[in-house]
Amino acid sequence: MLFLLAVVCVCIAGELPGGRRLMSVWQGSGEGQAVEVTADGNYIKWVELHVTCEALAEAYDLDVETYKDEVHVNWIELLACEAARTGGQFDKNSVRKIRETAEKLKGGGTTMEELTKDMEYYDYYLEAYTAVLDGMVGAFTLDGKRVYGLKAFSPIAKGFDYSHYDDFGSSRSYGYARPHLGHDMMGQIGTPIIAIESGYVEALGWNQYGGWRIGIRSFDGKRYYYYAHLRQNYPYAEGLEEGSVVTAGDVIGYMGHTGYSTTENVNNIKTVHLHWGLQLIFDESQKEGNNEIWVDCYELTKFLYRNRCEVEKIGDSKEWRRVVPMTDPAVEAWNRKKKNFACADRPVSCYLK
Repeated sequence: MLFLLAVVCVCIAGELPGGRRLMSVWQGSGEGQAVEVTADGNYIKWVELHVTCEALAEAYDLDVETYKDEVHVNWIELLACEAARTGGQFDKNSVRKIRETAEKLKGGGTTMEELTKDMEYYDYYLEAYTAVLDGMVGAFTLDGKRVYGLKAFSPIAKGFDYSHYDDFGSSRSYGYARPHLGHDMMGQIGTPIIAIESGYVEALGWNQYGGWRIGIRSFDGKRYYYYAHLRQNYPYAEGLEEGSVVTAGDVIGYMGHTGYSTTENVNNIKTVHLHWGLQLIFDESQKEGNNEIWVDCYELTKFLYRNRCEVEKIGDSKEWRRVVPMTDPAVEAWNRKKKNFACADRPVSCYLK
């Protein structure tokens, strides 16, 4: 695991048609495989996320503060610029540097393109960090009010305690020796689990490692959220099934300790917890197998703590639901897309319904 954490990306820049850079990303601490990162055939094959919670918060706050200003700074661009400056490492100075970059942009004397023109790593970090963060900030409607800000949520509902630490890469032995490619949040059985980002349910059911689990794909296809070890006998929110569309903040399931068994509905995990993981997918060949990209979500989880969804119990049932309704334009766009696809071979009147 120390080797994995030591992986660095060294990029050699060239120019592609349209001004896009060609970057060879070297994987490994000394030797590795060069991978062309382009928009037409090749794709990123390794991403490390070392952005601190403090850096995420600073970049986000600057984005929101300037939303209606003449110069609206983009939080992902700020983070990518800082990563390009430091080789992807963030420390106590990063917050100050991010703020300084934003001040230069807000002053109107320069642009991000000008600031990063000599940073050969910038395009790589921009694409990688966009893949991680792109669904998390934007405009949406909350309780009938149009707002701009963080529309991603902590995976644990508001009012429910949990503990956690950075356990990404720690060893696992069930079935075979492997690193832990997710983030564990320890709590109580039945704690409501929240959809971090809007998307559609791609996987639902039993997995011998994750027990009762849910896999939710972002609408752009770049992010796969994995929620595992859900409650025995009652793991999912009522009505949830493969293909269901969920809005960020929805209750999707309940914490438990199922898994580590080929037999369904077995509690073989000692500690009650949610395992959640974030997989990046630049090409569908990366979805399963040896080319999977999972990122360390500890700092991201700390950042998302600022947006915990309030829930309420439904009568005497085991169900919980969100208190404040939210409308995400990404969900609306996805539903329109599905409807248009369904209407493709039908009369024009179908589109007017």
